[in-house]
Amino acid sequence: MKVAITSSGKELSSLPDMRFGRCNCFIIYDTESDSVEVVDNPSRDHNEGAGPAAAQLIASKGVEKIITGHLGDKAASVVQRLGIEMIPLDDRQRSVEEVIQMIKQNK
Repeated sequence: MKVAITSSGKELSSLPDMRFGRCNCFIIYDTESDSVEVVDNPSRDHNEGAGPAAAQLIASKGVEKIITGHLGDKAASVVQRLGIEMIPLDDRQRSVEEVIQMIKQNK
């Protein structure tokens, strides 16, 4: 299963970004292959529609779960329609790598 984590940077040491549509990039962790893919979020600078565009982008990557702080109403609607599960991210300061370790522990 592929899990997208909203991230402030491209490194695993980066902090997760609490914003979905405006995050810098997505770090996609594949639980089956134990691999990571970094995907830039080109919609982060859109005046409007950033969330729905980001949802379409990660859906095209085969993502089944999103870990993020906040989805706007429009993005949440698209995510729900696409059948992607949203897992809320608490605001504790932990790296993307630590989030991935938590995913591994909960498999």
